[in-house]
Amino acid sequence: MPVILNAKDFNMSSTILLGILFAVLGYIILYYLFRMIEMGYVLKRKKPLYHHFYYYLRRLNTNQKTVLIQQFSFYNKLTKKEKRYFEHRVASFILDKDFIGRDGLIISDEVRVLISATAVMLTFGFRDYYIGLISKIVVYPSAFFSSTNQQYHKGEFNPKLAALVLSWEDFKKGFFNESDNINLGIHEFTHAIHINSLKERDVSSTIFSDSFTELSELLNTNESLKLRLLESDYFRRYAFTNQFEFLAVVIENFIETPQTFKNQFPVLYSKVKQMLNFSVAGY
Repeated sequence: MPVILNAKDFNMSSTILLGILFAVLGYIILYYLFRMIEMGYVLKRKKPLYHHFYYYLRRLNTNQKTVLIQQFSFYNKLTKKEKRYFEHRVASFILDKDFIGRDGLIISDEVRVLISATAVMLTFGFRDYYIGLISKIVVYPSAFFSSTNQQYHKGEFNPKLAALVLSWEDFKKGFFNESDNINLGIHEFTHAIHINSLKERDVSSTIFSDSFTELSELLNTNESLKLRLLESDYFRRYAFTNQFEFLAVVIENFIETPQTFKNQFPVLYSKVKQMLNFSVAGY
């Protein structure tokens, strides 16, 4: 039996549809207006308009928070508000990734928290901190045999498999000495962030990749800086393997010995700080 709408019902339906249409159009206009305003801000300031905005903040359980406090010194440098944001991001990162233990390694709170906290530390100045190219984190007890090049590795990032693979023994060594500028977690996550920034177009990825381009151009045009880098013993020789390894090593130094980095290579330091949008205490 056909449904017959009277004029009153028809007018009401039309009003609702028009309301929805205008709401959608209004949202689209506001979205693109915001994007235009932010793009102007990014071009001028080289940083996002904002990077911390949450509808609610996730919390770590008691054991996870204890791991963070006792074993992750970067967390203890943060303000009270930054600590809540950091905890939220660590908890969110843990939920977003599939942690897989290999060769008998048990995925404990310590494993989840310290690995996630390393990623969150590097992306703390980003708006999108999930590193979308990573869906799983595979953890071995020690160095593992890689089918990529038939060699034993301490860590690797495989974008085709969306996997970050780490030796837990070597990952932990990175935190035993926090001033030797060698940290496996920082190194491998930097590779993932770098490649992710080349594929994604969110504002933080754009700033990261554009800043890296600026850094590369600086090194290509500033011969004296390039010579100083090559002659200096501040960056280990592995940095000069290729541009990806250079960036990973540079960010290891930036995180672990920021003041030495700033004193020796202030221009390079400022580019890395811009790249990461780092504004926490000590940097």
